[in-house]
Amino acid sequence: MTRGQVSPLPSRWTLAGPSPEESAACAALSRDAQLPPLVAELLVARGIATAADAERFLHPRIEDLLDPFSMLGMDRAAERIRRAIAAQEPILIYGDYDVDGTTATVLLKTAIERLGGTIRFHIPHRLREGYGMQREILEIAAREGVRLVISVDTGIRAFAAAEAAAELGLDLIVTDHHLPETELGTPRALAVLNPNQAGCEYGCRHLCGAGVAFKLAQALLEAWDRERARTKILPSFLKMLAIATIADAVPLLGENRVFVALGLEELRRPVGLGLRALMREAQIDPARRPLTAVDVAFRLAPRINAAGRMDIASEVIELFTTRDETRASELAAKLERLNQERRSAEAAVLAEIAVRLEEPCFRETRCIVMDGDGWHRGVIGILASRIVDQTGKPAVVVTRENGEAYGSGRSIPAFHLLEAIESCHELFTRFGGHAHAVGFSLPSDRVPELRERLGAWAAEHLREEDLGNPLECHAVLALDEITPVLFEWLRRMEPFGMGNEEPIFVARNVRVTAPPQFMKEKHVRLRMAQGRSFSAVGWNLAKRVRELQVGPESIVQLAYRVRHNDHPDFGGLELEIAGIEAASS
Repeated sequence: MTRGQVSPLPSRWTLAGPSPEESAACAALSRDAQLPPLVAELLVARGIATAADAERFLHPRIEDLLDPFSMLGMDRAAERIRRAIAAQEPILIYGDYDVDGTTATVLLKTAIERLGGTIRFHIPHRLREGYGMQREILEIAAREGVRLVISVDTGIRAFAAAEAAAELGLDLIVTDHHLPETELGTPRALAVLNPNQAGCEYGCRHLCGAGVAFKLAQALLEAWDRERARTKILPSFLKMLAIATIADAVPLLGENRVFVALGLEELRRPVGLGLRALMREAQIDPARRPLTAVDVAFRLAPRINAAGRMDIASEVIELFTTRDETRASELAAKLERLNQERRSAEAAVLAEIAVRLEEPCFRETRCIVMDGDGWHRGVIGILASRIVDQTGKPAVVVTRENGEAYGSGRSIPAFHLLEAIESCHELFTRFGGHAHAVGFSLPSDRVPELRERLGAWAAEHLREEDLGNPLECHAVLALDEITPVLFEWLRRMEPFGMGNEEPIFVARNVRVTAPPQFMKEKHVRLRMAQGRSFSAVGWNLAKRVRELQVGPESIVQLAYRVRHNDHPDFGGLELEIAGIEAASS
């Protein structure tokens, strides 16, 4: 079977082969950039069609950073900050309590202080203040002599706070990446930096909040000393920016890919005391092996997020800026404890949710709204993600406290969750977010109507075939086509993440050559052959292998990722099974 040719797959597997036009583009790219045909196919699927684009994708460089002044509002923002620095005006950075908001605060604070500015910062307490800028904090800042406020990872819908800032005589610069309000546009401010706002032609629309803050820092630092900024300062900033970009699950394409690829390289050489202490708590040793996006997403980011979810996120700023090794160790250890508390709180509610998901109302709806009393506000976003993973439906989790309800939602690719929320905007005290994640608050007695309205919206805008969690495969690759050279090419496509997912390949009519080896009753290792023989591990697939009665000489269809085992005795290329089914007759 030729590459890209699509034949019937198991019902929940998808494989979109290239169209005739894309096939021609793949062949041209393979020829012009001297790439293996498979790699060219994967790159074309990511919108990369020229040899120059392929070079930038496969070999990101600091020179690939875009001009920050091409972002709408950057001139005014940078000029006002330079005036504040020159006049020694204190500047307030108003952040957010998640990884994106705290790292954005660290980046911009460090940049402005390096230029001689005086910075104060405020990170809201999730439970006491909630999301976004509050008038009370602005009033305190004004009384203390602040005349310039810069929001990071927040503010694009802060219309009331922007009016309050104007009344108080404060200049406001909004830096954010969340979607602006459809009808009202952007709040009144001296400058708004957001690549998603109308009229902005910036070349990468999918920056995270820290990405927008970084562009402001880049504009300031390069205007001061471009050579020093490019060679010394900005590369050091990319460590924190890579963590934020990965944690916020924005597409790892375009400039985001530059941030993460170079940032992961910088993370091999952590200098800051706080970052080194956090790595120790996460049992990450960059001297032993390079960090991956998976390490950041599942080991570093949850510990940083735990501060804002469970306690005081401002301590993250202290962790990453302290020069006291003992204090850094104390703060990192506290984040570790908070992360354990977060996991315990999450597990307790998940057990309740698992039972309730069996109720007919949740099985029948196309958008799940799950509510409960006193669930910890810091974990409801994670709980929504867990429900999406389990059901393949968009999910909103709401916790009720003293007559007010607080919610967080996550979605599936086919469902624009923010548009769904906007369809019943009059229910909310406040809300915001983007296509796949939202947050909001509303009076508790409106939760039943919210459930009804979102269910009706989903019934109208989601088809039955849009639901579920299909296994998205990216190309056909028989096992005898796997070589060390091809694997090295695939490695050049890292870091993988949203928008640049790690490729899952399909191999048909693969023969199992040995009895399955079961591990801890949940996992399985198989020996598989198709011209060449490979060891293959299937995490949490023991039950499925037993159901299929897989044994020696079984013929299966295989969805898999290519891996490299670094063990000195039995290392080498191996497969990680993403899906396994009996071969079609």
